[in-house]
Amino acid sequence: MFVVNSGFLYLKKINRMSSIFSSNFKNRNKGHFASIVKVALSDNIITEEEQKFIKRLSILLEIDPIEAEEIISNPNKHQINPPASEHKRLERLYDLSKIVLADAIADEAEIKLLKKFTFSLGFNEEKIDSIVEKAINLVQSGADEDEFMLAFK
Repeated sequence: MFVVNSGFLYLKKINRMSSIFSSNFKNRNKGHFASIVKVALSDNIITEEEQKFIKRLSILLEIDPIEAEEIISNPNKHQINPPASEHKRLERLYDLSKIVLADAIADEAEIKLLKKFTFSLGFNEEKIDSIVEKAINLVQSGADEDEFMLAFK
């Protein structure tokens, strides 16, 4: 009987830890989403291309449609976690590149958006074109996240 209770307590602890990680993951995704929305709104207009991109991003980041609309309406209300390390910036660049190529086509408008978002992640402005080109090529070639990261080291 004690073993069952101990196992129950262990499972309860795992479930609690899982919900903490899940909550942190969701909050990080919301912050990431809010930062992309802020970049899109930097010129006070969300274009049709930006709107499509933002909608796709909200789906991939598993953000509830109602929450996504709230963030779009007021992105400053949500905590934004800018990536502090190169590793985190590359993770976000990988995610954004995958989103741009989700339909297997990266048109000119999407590339322009990706460059805008790449700059907002803190990459060197003079290298944005080459960084985005490399990111697109890596994702198109099927590189996974680890391969993507290694290619930028």
